[in-house]
Amino acid sequence: MESSGTTRRQATRQKLYEAAVTLIAEKGFSATTVDEIAERAGVAKGTVYYNFKSKTELFEELLRHGVGLLTASLRAAAEESAERGGTRVEALDAMIRAGLAFIDRYPAFTQLYVAELWRTNRAWQSTLLVVRQEAVAVVEGVLRGAVDSGELSEEIDIPLTAAALVGMVLVAALDWQAFQPERSIDEVHSALSLLLHGRVSGH
Repeated sequence: MESSGTTRRQATRQKLYEAAVTLIAEKGFSATTVDEIAERAGVAKGTVYYNFKSKTELFEELLRHGVGLLTASLRAAAEESAERGGTRVEALDAMIRAGLAFIDRYPAFTQLYVAELWRTNRAWQSTLLVVRQEAVAVVEGVLRGAVDSGELSEEIDIPLTAAALVGMVLVAALDWQAFQPERSIDEVHSALSLLLHGRVSGH
């Protein structure tokens, strides 16, 4: 059982993550100061340094934490689908929805993550690659299962297909949030579902 100290520390970290992610999404990493993060989180500046050695470490942990939540929700969606006796393709479909729901819940984090993914020479580049790989690996696992069970063609390139599915969900969801916010998650999900099932070509 966790002590109240641990729980309190986690709650503080959560507040700092939320403050940091919204500020960095608004102004960029370099322009965001530790003072502003502390102020937005409603904590003393010393609290930030008590929890994280530096702004860079806070950001690195934030990426790890956020992508960890995404990975867990993808994994849970696949497992729930399997428990219901669904096919592997249905599991992929459930994962697309879980990804959209995650992005709907954490839009600032997702924007930040996508923007950072393509920057180079960042201190946290290696962390970013590790956490990205964890999320993609969950999708790869389900794709591999689908190929093994004959649901999907053996011709598919599993690593690229997994990356493409994750990328599709991230970019489509950001587009939805920014340019088509009036659309429901169901509409966005069914559009991506058609792509997954290869029904866009009309055959």
